Amino acid sequence: MTERSYGGKTATERVAERRQRLVDATISVLATSGEAHATMTAVCVEAGLTERYFYESFTGLDDAMLAALDSVCEEILALATSVIESTPGDPESRVHAVMQAIVDMVTDSPAKVRVAVIHASANPRLRARRNELLSVFADFVAREASELYGDHAWPAARARVHGLVYIAGFSELVASWLNGDVELTPAELVETAEGLFAALSRRS
Repeated sequence: MTERSYGGKTATERVAERRQRLVDATISVLATSGEAHATMTAVCVEAGLTERYFYESFTGLDDAMLAALDSVCEEILALATSVIESTPGDPESRVHAVMQAIVDMVTDSPAKVRVAVIHASANPRLRARRNELLSVFADFVAREASELYGDHAWPAARARVHGLVYIAGFSELVASWLNGDVELTPAELVETAEGLFAALSRRS
């Protein structure tokens, strides 16, 4: 049976659109107020939607915050994957392109990145999901290091450990940078990220 449309959108499309508005609103509320002061009401106000529509997509605030964290991390991973796959040249050029793109996201969308690197540890459910996502990113780093450096990359098991160290360390560096605890220009942040990646991912 074909779904009826309203305003050019099906009911499924409208539900998805409202959910995305709520996810974006949760990101904004978390970034500006922190988990301790985030409320369902604040998220609904930010999204311009009523509680009825909140519960259409989420069982509670924790579910919305998990969806916000997943959304940001999926965007970061998709960005890194797209850039490294579309950038030609030697490993250094490709790594630089990825780090530049990520730092550009940090400077252009600090609210999103704050959710990923600062507020991801705000409560037990978020911390558990953060640990799962760290593993996902560690696997990505290990896999890309193998592609980039070939025989000069670490064996798979050790590469994954190094990838975990890199992702955790880079996340903390970005968090400190966003909080103003580390004084680096964006270009210096890119350079630091590149150096750390090479040091951990390539054997001498």
